[in-house]
Amino acid sequence: MTDATKRVAAFFDLDKTVIAKSSTLAFSRPFFQGGLINRRAVLKSAYAQFVFMQSGADADQVDRMRAHLTALCEGWDIGQVRAIVEETLHDIVDPLIYAEAAELITDHKAQGHDVVVVSASGEEIVRPIARMIGATDSVGTQMVAEDGRYTGEIEFYCYGENKAVAMKQLAVENNYDLSACYAYSDSITDVPMLEVVGHPATVNPDRGLKKLATERGWPVLTFSKPVSLRSRIQMPSGTAVAITAASLGVAAAAGATWYGIRRRRRK
Repeated sequence: MTDATKRVAAFFDLDKTVIAKSSTLAFSRPFFQGGLINRRAVLKSAYAQFVFMQSGADADQVDRMRAHLTALCEGWDIGQVRAIVEETLHDIVDPLIYAEAAELITDHKAQGHDVVVVSASGEEIVRPIARMIGATDSVGTQMVAEDGRYTGEIEFYCYGENKAVAMKQLAVENNYDLSACYAYSDSITDVPMLEVVGHPATVNPDRGLKKLATERGWPVLTFSKPVSLRSRIQMPSGTAVAITAASLGVAAAAGATWYGIRRRRRK
């Protein structure tokens, strides 16, 4: 590959990097209103959202959450989930997008860079949000569905080292020169994602990542201004949004998991 054919991409984590909340937990209320989860689950996910905003989730928490998420989704009707997503996506996500992230994405695109969102959230969440912010592509956790319902199994868990795996695969497919690429994240669990590119940067880093960034001289960015993009970014069509849904229903399980883990760990 010659220098002339090499391309550059900027890879963005989603939660607390592009948007100000957990993209999964943010959907707990519309799923409650749609009858998919109960009030107790909504309250627990609200608590989990607070915990997430304060400190994020470590690897052990995320692994425990994964098991709960898959169990909750099993047997859910995809059509019902899609309908709820179509009705609520814009109102829920639009106000959560960091203005600083939107500006940084615009800057990368102005330089001719591709923009790719890489998140542990379900691809059915990640994809429409990526479209909202004008990203070129996205990668998320892929869940299995059969006969119009979720099986409760995960085909590809886009977390930790798997984020780097996905990025390397995209580099092959799109001729990205990873040594010239950029990556942005808030979490210590995304170190593999940051290490695979030549220009890593941290955004609102958790304690572990902030320490590592200081040791390695990685930039530390602060995003603090969520702003509505309603007037700046054209939304996808109803049809496009309708095909995006699978793991949104896992919000309640995420809340219950973080709530339970934190209670056990409190002194």
